[in-house]
Amino acid sequence: MVAKWIEALTGSLEQKKQYRQAVARISGLPEPYRAGAKAMQRYLMYYGGVTDGDTLVTMVADLADLWERAATDGTPVSDIVGDDPVEFAETFAQAYSGDRWIDKERARLARAFDDTPGEEGR
Repeated sequence: MVAKWIEALTGSLEQKKQYRQAVARISGLPEPYRAGAKAMQRYLMYYGGVTDGDTLVTMVADLADLWERAATDGTPVSDIVGDDPVEFAETFAQAYSGDRWIDKERARLARAFDDTPGEEGR
């Protein structure tokens, strides 16, 4: 019962465990893959704005899979991200369509104008 109460406040404990495992996999990568994966993970946390725990866990686990495979195959980092690492990261993030914080703000902005009385006299 206590666990359910805690999860109601903090979110799924299982998701947190899975997220930490994926981050640990990234931290365990050899250089330069670790640096690239960590940089991408940091960017995705800001750019992605994902608020859905399942989507976030899946995205970070897939990121770990990508970089682990590249390290295993010996793929050069530049071959992974191409000429524009920002474009690569943003394209990667677009594959994960969970709820994003900006969705809530977009709805709030639209409601603000819906609730505003129309201009009279036009």
